Amino acid sequence: MIGAVDVGGTKIVVGVADQDGRLLAQDRFATLPERGPNVVIGEVIAMLNALARGQGEALTAVGVGCVGPLDLPNGAIMNPPNFPGWSYVPLRQPLEKALGVPVRLDNDANAAALAEYRLGAGRGAEIMVYTTISTGIGGGIVVDGRLLHGVGGGAGEFGHQTIRADGPRCGCGNRGCLEVLASGTAIVAAAKRAIADGRGAGILEQAGPAGLHAGHVAHAAAAGDAAAVEIWGQAVEALAIGLGNVVTTLAPDRLVLGGGVAQTGDLLLLPLREALARHVRMVPVDRVDIRIAEHVAEAGIYGAIAVGLQA
Repeated sequence: MIGAVDVGGTKIVVGVADQDGRLLAQDRFATLPERGPNVVIGEVIAMLNALARGQGEALTAVGVGCVGPLDLPNGAIMNPPNFPGWSYVPLRQPLEKALGVPVRLDNDANAAALAEYRLGAGRGAEIMVYTTISTGIGGGIVVDGRLLHGVGGGAGEFGHQTIRADGPRCGCGNRGCLEVLASGTAIVAAAKRAIADGRGAGILEQAGPAGLHAGHVAHAAAAGDAAAVEIWGQAVEALAIGLGNVVTTLAPDRLVLGGGVAQTGDLLLLPLREALARHVRMVPVDRVDIRIAEHVAEAGIYGAIAVGLQA
């Protein structure tokens, strides 16, 4: 039985799965990293043991998907922004010592990519590119069943390619990154600016009292709201340029889109396919199978399962 741990800044999800990747049980707790790594890791170990006992089976391996940056060769987490005081914390070693099974660690985007390749929309692909379009934009590349990590584990950072050299400043320090132009965060920020300027009534109508997200902009654009059409169109165009660069470089047979923005389905897929056809000339883009990820809502835990299956 595989143990799985999805380590996020606000919550940690722990699960157990069978050897076919089927999730059998899961539980979660608030990360509260200020408690310190020993306490948090101890809670992970206790929860894994409790879930395994509940299934009446022993763990054979554990996969961990984690926010970065990570030291992958040594299985450690290195000073992530939402983990104050966690300057360099080994994760693999204490888990292996306590549980007595192999533990494998990868960043959350790579883990989600592997989950889609093994357990989702990437099944059967030779070269699969996965990108998550959510709060930020990240991704992973799987070639013949193997994740590409690259120098420092940096492969798949699609969100930090430059789309507009004179564009707005990104959180990474660069200007005009794909993430600052087309992430869910960027789309919502643009919508709020439009609303503050007295535009985007259709966006407000879609959002209602629940709070604004990128899907509201997509649906308002489909309904003809002028501000939403402009904002959604600019985001799709930026995505087409960024993903077009990736397609031209790697010529994948499968492109899988995850994250909250991808949950808009055809509102994203249809214009994105059209825009990719304009931007990609050296690769037969019509032969690139573009799909929405199967594990959008639970990408983290299924990513950890997929990592564990390789341990």
